[in-house]
Amino acid sequence: MGAGDNSRLLGNQRPGYGTLQRDADKSRMEVTGYQTKMWRVVLCHACSVLTAGLLLVLFHWKPSLEVQAKCKPCALSEADWVIIRDRFGQCFTTRVRTEALGEGSLEHHPGARLEDRRTSITIGVSDEEESRDTIRLHEKEEKNILRYYVFEGMRYIWIEQRQAYCKVSVLDEGWTCTDLHLFQAGLDQQDHNTRRKIYGPNLIEVPVKSYVRLLVEEVLNPFYIFQVFSIVLWVCDAYYYYAACIFLISTISLGLSLYETRKQSTTLQNMAKMSVGVRVHRPRGEEMMVSSADLVPGDCISLPADGMLVPCDAALLTGECMVNESMLTGESVPVMKTPLPAGSQAAGTVYSPEEHRRHTLFCGTQVIQAKSYVGREVLAVVTRTGFCTAKGDLISSILYPKPVSFKFYKDAVKFVLFLSILAFIGTLYSILILVKNQVPVGQIIIRALDLITVIVPPALPAAMTVGTIYAQNRLKKQGIFCISPPRINLCGKIRLVCFDKTGTLTEEGLDVWGVVPLENNHFMPIVHEPRCLPAGPLLYSLAACHTISLLQAQPTGDPVDLKMVESTGWSLEMMDEEKGELPTLQQFGTKVLAVMKPPPEEEQPRDRKHQSPVGILRRFPFSSSLQRMSVLVKLPGEASAHVYIKGAPEMVASLCRKETVPVDFSQMLRHYTTDGFRVLGLACKPLSTVTTFEEALQLPRDSVESSLTFLGFLVMKNVLKPESAPVIHLLRNANIRPVMVTGDNMLTAVNVAKSCRMVEPKERVIFVNASPPSHDKPAALKFILAEHSQGEEQPEGLHQRDGCFLQQQPCHFALNGKSFAVVCEHFADLLPKILIRATVFARMSPDQKTQLVCSLQELNYCVGMCGDGANDCGALKAADVGISLSEAEASVASPFTSRVANIECVPTVIREGRCSLVTSFGVFKYMALYSLVQFVSVLLLYTINTNLSDFQFLFFDLIITTTVAVLMGRTGPAQELGVERPQGTLISVLVLGSLLLQTALLITVQVLGYFITISQSWYVPLNSTVMAPQNLPNYENTVLFCVTGFQYLILAVAMSKGYPFREPLYTNVLFLVVLILLFGIMIWLTLYPLGFPKTLLKLKGIDDLNFKLLLLGIAALNFFAAFVLETALDHGLLSCLRKLRRKKASKKLFKRLEKELSQQQPSWPPLNEPLFATPKMSVTVR
Repeated sequence: MGAGDNSRLLGNQRPGYGTLQRDADKSRMEVTGYQTKMWRVVLCHACSVLTAGLLLVLFHWKPSLEVQAKCKPCALSEADWVIIRDRFGQCFTTRVRTEALGEGSLEHHPGARLEDRRTSITIGVSDEEESRDTIRLHEKEEKNILRYYVFEGMRYIWIEQRQAYCKVSVLDEGWTCTDLHLFQAGLDQQDHNTRRKIYGPNLIEVPVKSYVRLLVEEVLNPFYIFQVFSIVLWVCDAYYYYAACIFLISTISLGLSLYETRKQSTTLQNMAKMSVGVRVHRPRGEEMMVSSADLVPGDCISLPADGMLVPCDAALLTGECMVNESMLTGESVPVMKTPLPAGSQAAGTVYSPEEHRRHTLFCGTQVIQAKSYVGREVLAVVTRTGFCTAKGDLISSILYPKPVSFKFYKDAVKFVLFLSILAFIGTLYSILILVKNQVPVGQIIIRALDLITVIVPPALPAAMTVGTIYAQNRLKKQGIFCISPPRINLCGKIRLVCFDKTGTLTEEGLDVWGVVPLENNHFMPIVHEPRCLPAGPLLYSLAACHTISLLQAQPTGDPVDLKMVESTGWSLEMMDEEKGELPTLQQFGTKVLAVMKPPPEEEQPRDRKHQSPVGILRRFPFSSSLQRMSVLVKLPGEASAHVYIKGAPEMVASLCRKETVPVDFSQMLRHYTTDGFRVLGLACKPLSTVTTFEEALQLPRDSVESSLTFLGFLVMKNVLKPESAPVIHLLRNANIRPVMVTGDNMLTAVNVAKSCRMVEPKERVIFVNASPPSHDKPAALKFILAEHSQGEEQPEGLHQRDGCFLQQQPCHFALNGKSFAVVCEHFADLLPKILIRATVFARMSPDQKTQLVCSLQELNYCVGMCGDGANDCGALKAADVGISLSEAEASVASPFTSRVANIECVPTVIREGRCSLVTSFGVFKYMALYSLVQFVSVLLLYTINTNLSDFQFLFFDLIITTTVAVLMGRTGPAQELGVERPQGTLISVLVLGSLLLQTALLITVQVLGYFITISQSWYVPLNSTVMAPQNLPNYENTVLFCVTGFQYLILAVAMSKGYPFREPLYTNVLFLVVLILLFGIMIWLTLYPLGFPKTLLKLKGIDDLNFKLLLLGIAALNFFAAFVLETALDHGLLSCLRKLRRKKASKKLFKRLEKELSQQQPSWPPLNEPLFATPKMSVTVR
């Protein structure tokens, strides 16, 4: 048995497994097992009865306490409850469930031995010794018992050999592409049933709680419990009207919040709910229709030709599909999916959804059309179901987001605690006074508790969110949608923004600028009109090397492909939809996928006539890890096929035979990329082995893409969006660092960085080149000045001069994905220094973008990320503030979505964030001071044995404070984005200093008012033998009422500062009108209180006009003093603090590093000197 068995779930140990890397952080959790003990349960029930249900409330607040009270720690294998502590330190409890698997078992792949099928589950675990493990399930009475628990929608099953609970998706981690192709036969019924029990239903279930349950949970919230306590107290104290009003307001706000919560979960549930009929293959050629909820990994499903909504993640085995993935990526262009590689090369490749993106259909995406070429049907094998799918991952990230740890909220709680300490001191004081005044004990208790309800303002939580709600609505009007309002405040703290390049900084599509052909292995001048090219490999590669498909007779596909084909004037013809026949044209002598036809004769240039079409036999789609795509084509009358390939020029050249690549390849490439053009390399080779369609399908990709002949460059123009440069300039002026993260070529990226002013003309660019270790050399790192890397030799003496030159001039590092990976792995100690200076990251894979965002956050940057959502979903989610530019109303990919597809939304969101943050601070300070004003006046009145009347409380709390606090937040953000950032902490010298000084001021004014009153000749003391409602109206009460009424309004004006983050107060017209109105009412109540309001508020008539004017004078003085205080604090104290802070080391790691780098002698980095990685650290080789 032993003590608590803390098993760390380390999901997946193997690096590079696409989707699990992102989950790897989710699975960094500690799981502890507990076993229920009956006597403990009985004891807990008894205690609940004895404490009148208080114990139950405590258990509701901390469920882990309940498990610890009712159960004792035990080994995980025997647990019936588990406590899970996730990576954010949050605790959750969940019940362990068991299910009998009976005779069934789950075999890992159809080739498993027969005897294995009976009693064991085979699970692919990549161990060093053996690639597969047979893991026996928990066997009880010869029955297989499955133990599992469900956490955040995901199933975790007990695996005996690992002695741990693992995510159910580990069962299919080891599958290779060949294994998946073996599933084409289908699963037999028994196998299917066993899997169904293990994997659970293929549903993404969003829990929607009933109104009753929501109500109970909401009412048990500490804030509402306090509210109920206050209302009961006020009723005891005869404040009936006040209690009734607060009760009404609380009920309405509670109702609205329940309605909103319920509406959100229902919307999400409808988005996640999906049940469609699917045709599934069973062995011996049977087919059956099943509900998608019954699908399990390993099922072979058939896709209808007119498409369907994909209910699970599946790998495509045969045929081609056009898929709309906008639900996952926000990218509206349909994507072409091709079959998973088969044959010899697939045997060793482990299937990974990320790496095989182009062969994977993701859950929640829409197949627009499916085409089969071999056999009758388009088949796919289910690889993931339920919450393990891509869509499940998205829904899970919305349902269980990473908690927004924002200091402001934590401080607010500390602050309320500070207020309650004050309340406690006040309570002690009031008890002493009341005992001295010989008040009955019952009254003393009520009075003392009443003070606590005065100091914790009931409207505080509502007031705190007001600023954010206004900001959210303002953003909505500008076409920016926000699905996570708490993050708006985070926007105010952004220090660095990462931008994707294509589609974000530059226009989405590219225009063809021209083609650079080769003749006798030398580059020829650029041809701007590709349709003028002679018939030959270069023209055919432009016409056929693409993944365009026809959708309702319209070509669709990658914008680059569409532009390329359009420039040649050729047109695409595919199989006849009705007949379903492939164009088996006699001229090709075999079936083809599609035919490219030359333009009609009249459209062709006079001297060039192309008659022969080109037949496409097979396509290998573009993959970001391979950086290329290729097609197999056949020309009429030729026996053998040809392969055409296009991709990143360096990649294509590396696959070509050396002698076919021109000597000036790099110079020519640099000539175009430095001018900001996007360049693609083209190459070809004849394939004598392939003559038919069937042979083409058997070919492995790597044998096709080797020893090619280089053909030339396709040069495309990528236009910068007109808004990009001004926005980047604006951000840099506001001291917010822009960083570019792109999948494109390095020089193109640097050129775009220069043209959008991320790198100013005078600033230097340094390339960071890192090479991985080879068998005899360690990993190496070199910093090269961009000018040097142009290939011109520099005289030796320059380096020293460069060193000092670099110190004056800011420099920007640029590195590519390969170097980034090497630096992360081998130069981890230099990574922070490099990140501080790096501005351009090129050729980055989607996973690396996410890794970069996380590395920047580790340096204490508050990171914003702006992308088009296509391949940066991970980074958008990981960033503190992710903004996706997408047409979708609210893309699930990121907290913010901008309808307007340019980066102007970034400064807008930052300005709104700063405004919202300052508003939250202002409102918070106002609410705190309002409590203090009331607290002081009530204490003063207790001292002389009286109090405020029922309607006076109501007038202050509802008419003055609530309206003011709600309207205060309507002020919009300032137009310009300054260098200053708003305060992020409440518990700071500034805020606390302001609160303490303002409190001292308001106490002084109230006490002054009281003493002036009692010194008047007409003053008559109140009857102190009776308590509050009986001895009203009296002079003391009336004077304090007038003074504090003004104080509430004065504080409202003093706390709603405009400059530098918000518009001035007068722009908030509604607030201004209400303030003037309320000031008017207070002046009227002070000078001439009339009949009804006078009796309602229980005010005592004062006939001395000079005295009343004196009161107004005191109020005016208070107004002036409050303003002087705030301004002095803001300007004087801030500059003193800044000077002090310069001496003190910053808490932010990146600031400390910046300081260190600026002071380093000799200046860092050492140029053109290789640094080698040693196992311990990096050493410089002189």
